[in-house]
Amino acid sequence: MLNIALFGPPGAGKGTQSEFLIKKYKLFYISTGDMLRKEIKAKSKLGLEAKSIIEQGGLVSDEIIVQIIEKTIKDNSDANGFLFDGFPRTYIQAYILEGLMIKLNTSLNCLINIDVSEKESIKRLLNRGKTSGRSDDNEKVIKNRLKEYKEKTLPVLNFYKEKGNYIKVNGEQTIEGVTKDIDKIIKQELSKNLLNIVIFGYPGSGRGSQGRALAEKFGLEYVATGPMLDAEIKKASKIGKQIKQMYENGLLVPDEIVVKLIEEKIANSEDVKGFIFKGFPRTLVQSYILDGLLKKHNSALSKIIEIEVPTLELIQRLDKRSKTDNCMPYDTSTEKIVQRLKDHELKTIPVIEKYKQLHDVVVVDGMDSFENVFNKLSDEIENGFKNLR
Repeated sequence: MLNIALFGPPGAGKGTQSEFLIKKYKLFYISTGDMLRKEIKAKSKLGLEAKSIIEQGGLVSDEIIVQIIEKTIKDNSDANGFLFDGFPRTYIQAYILEGLMIKLNTSLNCLINIDVSEKESIKRLLNRGKTSGRSDDNEKVIKNRLKEYKEKTLPVLNFYKEKGNYIKVNGEQTIEGVTKDIDKIIKQELSKNLLNIVIFGYPGSGRGSQGRALAEKFGLEYVATGPMLDAEIKKASKIGKQIKQMYENGLLVPDEIVVKLIEEKIANSEDVKGFIFKGFPRTLVQSYILDGLLKKHNSALSKIIEIEVPTLELIQRLDKRSKTDNCMPYDTSTEKIVQRLKDHELKTIPVIEKYKQLHDVVVVDGMDSFENVFNKLSDEIENGFKNLR
């Protein structure tokens, strides 16, 4: 879930940027003014309370506003996230929002402040006044609005600066420039919320078929080194020709090539909720590479899953597969199968042990039917998404 608070003085262009964020990232727009009007129109209990206060010339209390915001969020729980405009407006409201986010098992990703000088704000609003016909677009009223904005907003901005999730954008550049900067911020925030999974298991455990099925169900990108290398050979790319030559000479493809392909896949993947890695990392060195690679892209591993299948069952499965079109190079003889299992034990089991020290490695029994194993894995991934909120 992506939750953003958008700030900026009058004339900063929040309306334009809000439209962009709502449209591109399917965020639900939360404006306290709009919500109050909606509740009043609906004649809800909260709306009637707010109406009574407004008619008497009072300010609607935080008590009522936070209940309306909570109701709005709960009523739109299927949204990708929420864009807050005009809230929090005070230091106290910043604490209220923090508490509300905790109650709803989520958090505010960041506060984006479209920074515009007072001189530029006045200039923009006076120009707007020439065509808008708005009575409040005159210099005296504008200066009072800016003064009030500074007095109330500065403590809120400091609150989020201290939290470390305040981001300032230069609002005096072109609209396109502001949009580009905000889009970059959002992409960085989204990358922090990716669900990145490594799925381990001996050859024959079913990690490949399960990984592909899980990726399709949850909108994850399936990253398997074997198919990626084969795709380069098929394309006859420069790297593909190198890989083909290595295969023909019985050589292993070096990490330099594999990592480059994985990084390209991560960088070029858009609108994905995360990645499922199969076949990488296969060694301790590769595990450190993957950690560094994800960190470079402002992300990290979320979950490690190991599909556990007894050795005799693995040999039987691989021997059976050797007689099908899905035969792998190491399936062609019992000797090769055993050697591949040994390689996994010597090189990959230490990787799993390393991750056990850093993460909770979830072990799933792979002896059940494909469907039952898939359901168990699905439950783990659903829990992973919940923990990202």
